Amino acid sequence: MNTTAPDCLWEIKATLGEGVLWHAATRQVWFVDIKERRIHCCEADGRNRRSWHAPGQVSFIVPAADGGFVCALEDGLYRFIETRGEFVPLAKIEAEEHGNRFNDGHVDAAGRLWFGSMDDSEEQARGALYRFDGRLVRRMDEDYVITNGPAVSPDGRTLYHTDTLARRIYAFDLLPDGGLAHKRVLVELEGGGYPDGMAVDAEGHLWVATFGGWRIDRFDTQGRKLGEVRFPCANITKLAFGGDDLRTVYVSSARKGLSAAQLATQPLAGGLFTFRADVPGLPQHALRLQE
Repeated sequence: MNTTAPDCLWEIKATLGEGVLWHAATRQVWFVDIKERRIHCCEADGRNRRSWHAPGQVSFIVPAADGGFVCALEDGLYRFIETRGEFVPLAKIEAEEHGNRFNDGHVDAAGRLWFGSMDDSEEQARGALYRFDGRLVRRMDEDYVITNGPAVSPDGRTLYHTDTLARRIYAFDLLPDGGLAHKRVLVELEGGGYPDGMAVDAEGHLWVATFGGWRIDRFDTQGRKLGEVRFPCANITKLAFGGDDLRTVYVSSARKGLSAAQLATQPLAGGLFTFRADVPGLPQHALRLQE
């Protein structure tokens, strides 16, 4: 496992940077700051930075097949109209679950969106894993305090999902019709920190950001750790493979939970980072919306 040292592309000091995304069509990097209710975007080299205010805690943003974007606020999914900074309701979800919000999201090769909800106070196991096929939302698993990191294997047959507070990553069989079966524990995280967002590379290996762990871990399909990438700040939240060869990795981070003394020693906390990997990732898929 060979990588370059992470470099801070944008010292944005995000409170809870998350949901980093490589948008190949425009060669742009997108990510959100959940707690500051912001969506951010920049060019591949960090230039031409833009930001938008969201009307609620925005937890992820993904491209839609029609050329737009879809994001999650506390009460469901919304179309994000980039040119107007407008949020248009798409699907209301968990509107009755006061105190919940959504967290990480991933689009599979079939154009389905996988995403999870969580207790915003990070105490009660009332979060769930959902699937949105562009028309209907279905609850696929439940009893999570903090959901994280949906990701899918290169062959489309395995879905990975994280129970952050339990420090556990699950694997499911992903069936052709979008169903899930054979839930099993793939990784019990060791070495400090909590598993957060993740991505799968072209070899089928899982790269997992660790909140409070100062690193990204890489695991094989049996859950064995193959290596790690260290960072100059503790709270690493999500990664995305990008660039023309999908070997440039973009990484979000967070200042949330760090004391003033810790922030003084971690001046890049909350920044958007990048590094080069010796193996490419998988392309970002677009959500297929159905009328």
